Amino acid sequence: MKQLSVDHLTGIVDLTRQDIELILETAARFKEVINRPIKKVPSLRDITIANVFFENSTRTRLSFELAQKRLSADVVNFSAAGSSVKKGETLVDTVNNILAMKVDMVVMRHPNPGAAKFLSQKIKARVVNAGDGTHEHPTQALLDAFSIQERLGSVAGKKIVIVGDILHSRVALSNIYCLQKLGAEVMVCGPSTLIPKYISELGVRVSHNLREALEWCDVANMLRIQLERQDIKYFPSLREYSQQFGLDKTLLDSLSKEIVIMHPGPINRGVEISSDVADSPQSIILDQVENGVAVRMAVIYLLAAKIER
Repeated sequence: MKQLSVDHLTGIVDLTRQDIELILETAARFKEVINRPIKKVPSLRDITIANVFFENSTRTRLSFELAQKRLSADVVNFSAAGSSVKKGETLVDTVNNILAMKVDMVVMRHPNPGAAKFLSQKIKARVVNAGDGTHEHPTQALLDAFSIQERLGSVAGKKIVIVGDILHSRVALSNIYCLQKLGAEVMVCGPSTLIPKYISELGVRVSHNLREALEWCDVANMLRIQLERQDIKYFPSLREYSQQFGLDKTLLDSLSKEIVIMHPGPINRGVEISSDVADSPQSIILDQVENGVAVRMAVIYLLAAKIER
């Protein structure tokens, strides 16, 4: 059996192209499984996984939990909101207490960039990063790449624009790494206040004109404006942002070619994307949600093969 070159999934930056392709191939097989009448496989019957979320999450946590249960793993959920973390317990102590209950893998979301990498160096269990602050969200990038490949046949040679709040987005950074490793061209588009200064060093194009970016691309990934991460005003108003960088059906239909529309969710309908675009045949937003379970099954399954018995 082919194996990943890494023992943990802390970020796309650590993966090789072969790792990414192996995950996507494995996900394709699991997608067939979850579309069967009996959606479970006994692959991880003897594995226990803890979902440790220090930040609120609905879709990612549900997607991971469903993936784990489809693989027949035992699952424990930990939410920091009602935990000893509030009493001052450290991250390592919290996780070590969970590991004392004989947990094999930890899926963690944390507000601090680098938390998953830090944890992977401190504990014996496998670590999957479910989002660390504004840093990386590797499984989102993998499911996005899988969804593009499914719709367009391949990622290599495709032009993908990521639109919106690049500065606060862990999805953007992971997507840039993942898409480039698979041979795609990447552009970011948004107001200059929401584009990080270093971004061009990553080999991506930068645009501040939405129409130009959409005419260039094959796929547009529309990001949510992350108001909860913004401590200052980065643009005058949501209405003004929407007028300049929001995608509606009129703009979509006026383009010289048909493009694919994506969104990592949750959608602010009427801000970055209008309802008729989100629900249009060009949108693969619901495919992304379905593919998230298959991709997370693949990641967990491949990392479980690395667990020392």
